[in-house]
Amino acid sequence: FAISRDTNSSAVPRELSSDKLHLALGRTCHHRSGYVDINVKMGLVFGLLWLFNIFLEGIHCQGVYAPPTVRIIHSGHACNVEEERYTERVYTIREGETLELACLVSGHPRPQIRWTKTAGSASDRFQDSSVFNETLRITRIQRLQGGRYYCKAENGLGSPAIKSIRVDVYYLDDPIITVHQSIGEAKEQFYYERTVFLRCMANSNPPVRYSWRRGQEFLSQGLDKGVEIYEPFFTQGETKILKLKNLRPQDYANYSCIASVRNVCGIANKNVLFKLSNKTASPTIKLLVEDPIVVNPGQTVTLVCVTSGGDPTPTLTWVHSTDELPKKSVLNGGTLTLPAISIEEAGVYSCVASNNVGNPAKKSTTIVVRGLKKGRFWITPDPYHNDDNIQIGREVKISCQVEATPPEELLFSWLKNGRPLRSSERMVITHTDPEVQPGTTNLDIIDLKFTDFGTYTCVAVLKNGGIPEISIDVNISSTTVPPELTVPRDKSPLVVQEGDTVELQCLVSGKPKPIILWSRADKEVPMPDGGLQTESYDGALRIVNVSREMTGTYRCATSQYNGFNVKPREALVELTVQYPPAVEPLFTEIRQGLGRAFTLNCRMLRAHPSKVLKYEWKLGTRLLTMGQLDQRDETDYHVRALNREGYGEYTCEVTNEAGAGACRFLVTGRAYAPEFYYDTYSALWQNRPRVYGFKLQWTQQNPLSVDRIVAYRLGIKQTGQSRWWEQEIPMEGAIAKGELITHNLTELIKPEAYLVRLTPITRFGEGDSTDRTIRYSAPVNPHLREFQCSFEDEAVCMFTQDKTDDFDWTRHSAATRDTKYTPNTGPSSDRVGSKQGFYMYIETSRPRLEGEKARLLTPTFNVAPKSPYGTVTSSPTYCFGFYYHMYGKHIGALNAYLRQKGQSGADSSVWTLVGNQGDRWKQAKVNIHPTASFQLVLEGIRGPGIEGDIAIDDVTIEEGECKDPPHNSKCFFGKGGGHDLYIIQNQSIRKR
Repeated sequence: FAISRDTNSSAVPRELSSDKLHLALGRTCHHRSGYVDINVKMGLVFGLLWLFNIFLEGIHCQGVYAPPTVRIIHSGHACNVEEERYTERVYTIREGETLELACLVSGHPRPQIRWTKTAGSASDRFQDSSVFNETLRITRIQRLQGGRYYCKAENGLGSPAIKSIRVDVYYLDDPIITVHQSIGEAKEQFYYERTVFLRCMANSNPPVRYSWRRGQEFLSQGLDKGVEIYEPFFTQGETKILKLKNLRPQDYANYSCIASVRNVCGIANKNVLFKLSNKTASPTIKLLVEDPIVVNPGQTVTLVCVTSGGDPTPTLTWVHSTDELPKKSVLNGGTLTLPAISIEEAGVYSCVASNNVGNPAKKSTTIVVRGLKKGRFWITPDPYHNDDNIQIGREVKISCQVEATPPEELLFSWLKNGRPLRSSERMVITHTDPEVQPGTTNLDIIDLKFTDFGTYTCVAVLKNGGIPEISIDVNISSTTVPPELTVPRDKSPLVVQEGDTVELQCLVSGKPKPIILWSRADKEVPMPDGGLQTESYDGALRIVNVSREMTGTYRCATSQYNGFNVKPREALVELTVQYPPAVEPLFTEIRQGLGRAFTLNCRMLRAHPSKVLKYEWKLGTRLLTMGQLDQRDETDYHVRALNREGYGEYTCEVTNEAGAGACRFLVTGRAYAPEFYYDTYSALWQNRPRVYGFKLQWTQQNPLSVDRIVAYRLGIKQTGQSRWWEQEIPMEGAIAKGELITHNLTELIKPEAYLVRLTPITRFGEGDSTDRTIRYSAPVNPHLREFQCSFEDEAVCMFTQDKTDDFDWTRHSAATRDTKYTPNTGPSSDRVGSKQGFYMYIETSRPRLEGEKARLLTPTFNVAPKSPYGTVTSSPTYCFGFYYHMYGKHIGALNAYLRQKGQSGADSSVWTLVGNQGDRWKQAKVNIHPTASFQLVLEGIRGPGIEGDIAIDDVTIEEGECKDPPHNSKCFFGKGGGHDLYIIQNQSIRKR
């Protein structure tokens, strides 16, 4: 047999929080070279047993690396969870409750977990499309957060493991009744001898069921010939219509629509009342304002809307054409006040009246805010001559353009050298149609004379004043010439460095100087500011923090505005942006052992200019080698045998005129982090009442990439404390990849959790650490010897909820439990007094009803065989114990039952207690005698009110009779089937 086996022990500090902590290095599953001969003197039987034991350990060793597996469990406030049907699980929850889903994974290395959701993020509050955590928790879940949630686990081995669960969010909104009369029959007497429809609608999940009531009488189809109840085909299940045919006097009554989702998730029915009378009518309104309303900026505008009819009394609202009212607006009933109105707040304002009878009434008015803006001019030379210059004896036209609100108030006038100018045969003044925006006026000078030279002013005003005028001066003289564009010699081509501020310049001559329009030569490429054009009044285009994407050709062109209305003049400017080399990798960590050879590679991706590239390799500040990249785009550095001085940061700098790009490599001898093994079978054990042990297992990530690991530093501390205890665990020989190493932790205090930190050590020094938390939970054994559960783990020791009960037990801690509705019931801590500790309890607040039951089932246990052949020769005895908390004036009952496999009859009662037991934890113990595989059932029954929460904690099942029954019970218990009960009275104990 070729077998390797290490059994080493190590001493560590003994004291930890006034208790003892023992750490022992156990067997390691090492795939190391070396053989152990089985001495015949060991005896055949002993040798075979020993080999079989090593073989079992080897199973973990050979298959330690495994792809991920995943399953989803739930806690929180589920109404119901349907088990897998095909591939789907459905989790039902009430809107506003807390959704909590846990993704339990196995696999090595430890898989990474990611929650995602179809059609959006896992939670609207996540601000992200995924959650990297084992537990998905959404507080106050909303209806839009329902959907399918996926838990994805991957560790780089095989395909990712994915499980999903569909979350249905149940809700019921308040129903709404709308009333309509048959089309074509409406008159002023809206509901007299007419057919009327009452439509009831409520948003819900699951689909709502409706019922109608007239007064106190429930209405149903067929009982009253004048009443018909139906669902429209196109909205089936969403609405319910009550049709009153040919209204009769008895039909004038109070109608109630009751919406129900059958009390699922405890959602109560909701109803709405509508009073139908001969006065019932749809709304009518009046606007006590003009239309349109023309105001100046800064004025206060008040809009008044009043109802002129409608029963029930309509409600009034105002809406703006932009959907939102201005932030500073004041709404008081039907009166809307807009203080200091601005041009942006102009538009259509509508008053809407609604009373759920007929269609809403709507009337609108338009607010016009007066103003002038965007004054521009242009000069048009004589169009009958192929010459852009102004010349004596030819025609010239001056155009002036202004945007006005309202356009019909716009008035233009012209001045020459400050004096009014009127239209004449040689000075023709025309205006465009005032309905066409923007408004334009033209001054045509026929047969230009020397005396016509001067300054012409276009003046724009609004008819009723109150708005500052706009005046535009245009000079016509012998110096008025069309524009020309040139680019300074040293301004094209322009070569700049990335990140600089650059100014592209086009010199414009002529008088007047027009606006210059900058664009890219490729018209589809945007300008640096994101637009397709940029205006410039001085001909310069300034670009701050220029980037490589801005390289290219830019076009500057004259605009007709504030200049000549002639063919645009254009010029081109070439811009070249230089940038330093982009290289890869930017940073890489390389782990190597002493004496090994390796190669570093730095690759140039892009650069401008890219022709002359130099490189330098450095270790720290020491130059190693240098050269030039000619036809290549990469450079290598070779290390033939790594020594201690060779550790450190290597830098490869590739440079051009614009700067340098650097590849960085950190060469280190640090060992990679260990990988904790989370799938250890029966990792936690306990053989004494107050302490437990834990089998800590791990593998080493990439153990051969660095020098041999000589030891591990193990640190441990209780969670919540600051003091660490550390110990070195020596390693002999090289560790193989996938080798499972075991270290036993003993004397851990129940039910404390511990943080464990493991750090590998090589001759280089300490490597990367890794942490894990060890939490106490009672182990579940296939053949029961001892079972303990304090509900600290989310898996709750494999307890399950009974699918046939009325509601579920809930896992909670006092630190997180909501006591808003039940201040005088329930525990203030777990059984040991910790507010952070967990327990199970039944929440008896509404919608729970008296007598409703919640049942919690233990795992199924096999009865431990007494015979060496594995058969049960007689009924074994087990002691079933738990702590309970029954505080509140409405406490119902807590029962315990024994459920055995193969016995189809009712569960056997083993313990029961009724009523308020005070605000303290008490212990119950009872002997049970199962004859087959069995479960224990803990049943909580809701009492007459909301102050009736019942909690349980620290459930134990131990082989043998109960040795120390509790001394705090005040109740008598009856004889149950297959078990013994302890009866305690006045501290005197008798066994029946």
